[in-house]
Amino acid sequence: MSGVKKYEISEPWLKLHCALGEAPFWEESTNTLRFVDVEKQELHHVSLADGPSSHKVVKQHDISIGCTADIEGNDTEFIFGGKYGYGICNRQTGEYRWIKKVWSDEEVKAGKPDRFRGNDGAVDSGGRFWVGFMFDPLVSEMNDEGAVFKLHPDGTLDRPLSGITIPNGTTWNQKDDTMFFADSPFKTIYQFDYDAKTGSVSNKRPFFVMPKDNRYGEGAVPDGHCIDEEGFMWTALHGGSRVLRISPKGEIVAEIKVPTSQPTCPCFVGEELVITSAGGNAGEGGKPVDENAGSVFKINVGVRGLKRFRFKGGAAVEGGKEEGKVVGE
Repeated sequence: MSGVKKYEISEPWLKLHCALGEAPFWEESTNTLRFVDVEKQELHHVSLADGPSSHKVVKQHDISIGCTADIEGNDTEFIFGGKYGYGICNRQTGEYRWIKKVWSDEEVKAGKPDRFRGNDGAVDSGGRFWVGFMFDPLVSEMNDEGAVFKLHPDGTLDRPLSGITIPNGTTWNQKDDTMFFADSPFKTIYQFDYDAKTGSVSNKRPFFVMPKDNRYGEGAVPDGHCIDEEGFMWTALHGGSRVLRISPKGEIVAEIKVPTSQPTCPCFVGEELVITSAGGNAGEGGKPVDENAGSVFKINVGVRGLKRFRFKGGAAVEGGKEEGKVVGE
């Protein structure tokens, strides 16, 4: 651990008790932070200019949203990966519509839409939206029947990865020739060769494996992550009270101690990292697991993040016009 830079956050930036705070996203056009509470099915907004006092729950939905992304040429809506597939949501009102379901007819008959939900995801340089789907812990036991789907700008869908348990942290390196992806229960972040032109992946191998000495706790697993402009990864450790900075060689070079046990996902806002967390109702009697569980944290780390790409699917977005229904299949 020699040479590892240490940061420490003393208190939340935004004191909340999210059950599963996730998917922090900086809307640069409005200088707004949006994030979700997956289990409470809430969409949250905070003006970064006005600070925590501007926080509001835009909408409590009737479905869960796992991740979101901006849309090219559209600053009034965003695309999301949610309970049944891909949808479009109005930034101001939270109203949504479905544009693509992900499961096959056979899988629908087997009840997968009810037993699974969208989790983490991101848009690649080609404007394709990757979303990992996992068992829904509220209705199903842990299993490896999850998958990662990829929605193309023309509305077509494919399934690059299957046999997934808990998908987290889809990102790409600066050269755009490597994709990173975590399957959390395996305590491993994987890397793949990535073809930016076609969006295909191959040659799966480990990039980072949690230390065997359990220095961050036996239950600590890699959760969401992001990449900075120097090519280093910042990954939350759910169950480990940390966010780690990992070098392109897969080595820990810095760690942020977070005052809660379940940080879930970091995202860059300029040179600051904003970090969501979980556990707001996971303690005894539905109480928080610790004082700051489910809060949002912020810290300056002196480096900016790689830009996040927008979904380029004008055709796919325009194809879904029916409120609350799955279209564009």
